[in-house]
Amino acid sequence: MNNVSSISIYAVQLYDTSSKPLLEVRSEPVVPEKARIRYVLNGGMSRVSEKDGRYPMIGLPFKVNKKSYALFVMLKSNEMWLQSKKEINTELLTVFLIGSVLILVAARSIVKPLIRLRDAAGRMSQGHFDVQLNTTRKDEIGQLNASFNEMSQELEKLDRMRREFVANVSHEIQSPLTSISGFAKALKQKRMSKENRMYYLTIIEEESDRLSRISRNLLLLSSLQHSRYPDPSTDILLDEQIRKVVIALEPHWTSKEIFVELELDPITVHAYEDQLTQVWTNLIGNSIKFTPDSGHIHIRSYAAGQTAVVSIMDNGIGIPENQRKEIFMPFHKIDTARDRSVSGSGLGLTIVKQIVDGHGGEIKVDGGQGGWTVFTVRLPLKKVL
Repeated sequence: MNNVSSISIYAVQLYDTSSKPLLEVRSEPVVPEKARIRYVLNGGMSRVSEKDGRYPMIGLPFKVNKKSYALFVMLKSNEMWLQSKKEINTELLTVFLIGSVLILVAARSIVKPLIRLRDAAGRMSQGHFDVQLNTTRKDEIGQLNASFNEMSQELEKLDRMRREFVANVSHEIQSPLTSISGFAKALKQKRMSKENRMYYLTIIEEESDRLSRISRNLLLLSSLQHSRYPDPSTDILLDEQIRKVVIALEPHWTSKEIFVELELDPITVHAYEDQLTQVWTNLIGNSIKFTPDSGHIHIRSYAAGQTAVVSIMDNGIGIPENQRKEIFMPFHKIDTARDRSVSGSGLGLTIVKQIVDGHGGEIKVDGGQGGWTVFTVRLPLKKVL
């Protein structure tokens, strides 16, 4: 019992009938009340919970050679455990403090670029689209900054296009208005020959028609950009539609003695008829307009897989390579085409591209200045609208 008491986490003491302790206790002594000892010697079982004393204790009666004994067992106060508990608490507190500091540093590294992004978005909302965020990060924050920079560049490009569009509209409208106003004032003069009066009236009429075309084209372009198609889509015989447009434009190409060659395969597409007629009218009309007298226009249509292909080629003035991506922008005109004798508002090809894109197709231009020009339109054969 002495040996067990010295190495166990329990303190043990044995009492005889005289309530005398029999074991040599080397650590913490077990000292129950005498009344409790007598109670156990008389055969009772005693329990002391932790709330009644410092440590829980139990008393057990037993007999040896007809002699009664009382065995009391008590949980020792484990100083090592208490010390370990303090050390563990200290370590946990240290880990908590260090973790808190690391969390603050990490949060700052995450929040700081987000704050910069918020400030940049605020500047952008005020119309400053030249905002760029410099970052070398490759994580999600870096990807977000890269996406923001791309959005900023696109918005800056759109804003520049908007300003140019407004300036071009103002210029294109102001030009015919100036002519109309000037010649109208000239008509107020009483001393004017009939020939001059008719000449001025003709110019006023032409400029009025030009202003009306610009207005109609702007309304059509706005309608197309908002995907408002006035007529329902239907199956269209593409070759027949192109042939009708060529016949409708016959007075224009016959007056210039242009040779128009047709190579049209029977193709059926599902599209908006009036809008597609507008495409062929603008493209073929441009070819006639910029092809010299006795020139050559070749129109071909064929199917390539699930795509209908229409190419319109002429030997006109050509389009420089550095302007081929810009000709579909509103009011863009090729430098060689800036001739007062050649009418146009610079919106035709913009409308063409908008219609083709709205049908799920694509349009591109090839050729060279002083040589030839070919516009290629690709439209899906299946219904995509």
